[in-house]
This record gives sequence, structure tokens and C-alpha cells, in this order.
Amino acid sequence: QVQLVESGGGFVQAGDSLRLSCAASGASFHTHTLAWFRQAPGKEREFVAGIMSTDGSTYYADSVKGRFAISKDNDKNTVFLQMNNLKPADTARYFCACRFGFTAQPKNEYRYGYWGRGTQITVSS
Repeated sequence: QVQLVESGGGFVQAGDSLRLSCAASGASFHTHTLAWFRQAPGKEREFVAGIMSTDGSTYYADSVKGRFAISKDNDKNTVFLQMNNLKPADTARYFCACRFGFTAQPKNEYRYGYWGRGTQITVSS
């Protein structure tokens, strides 16, 4: 049974930085594809960033490219999301997700079978 627990959310000002963490149990990050999604009130959940199990390549939503960075620590089974220059539009609940093995659609939420409960980020202007 894979369990994911996010941490690091909070209330920040526009332009600030935050780093989210997602600790996993029951999964080996050597073999799992990992991703962050977010969901704002009244909106659908959307892809933010992903990191592949095969070669560690990363993918980002256009809205966060150049500001966010996903990384992982395989030994600690933890994935991170470094978020810089936060904007009010980044306000959402952020979820960690993972799946075993490769996917050709890392931005598709239905490719992920395991999800954390999320952590809230609120960015004020």
C-alpha cells in the first residue's frame, strides 16, 4: 500500500518562495513516476510538474515553467516542489501523485493511482 503525505504549504505573499515535500511509504522512487497537481476552488485539478521514473526527466505546466522545480530524493523516498516567485494564481491545494513505472502521459491525472491528501498554498497579492 502506497501512502503519500505532503507538507510545506502555507500562506505567503506574491513573490515569495515555498518548497513542498511529499514523503512516500510503500513505493520505491527508483521505479515510480511522480507528479504534483493542484486544484483551486471551483476549478478542475491540473498538472503542475512531473518527474519520470526512467531517466529523471521533468515536465512542467506552462504556467509554472521557470518558476517551479520538481526533484526527488530516492534514498528518502521524498519528492519536492520548489516554488519561486509565487503568484496569486498559484493559490490552490497541491497534491502529490505517483504511479509505478513509465507513462507516456505524465500530465494526465488518470495515469496516477496513488495520491496524497494535499497541502494548501495561499498567495496574497
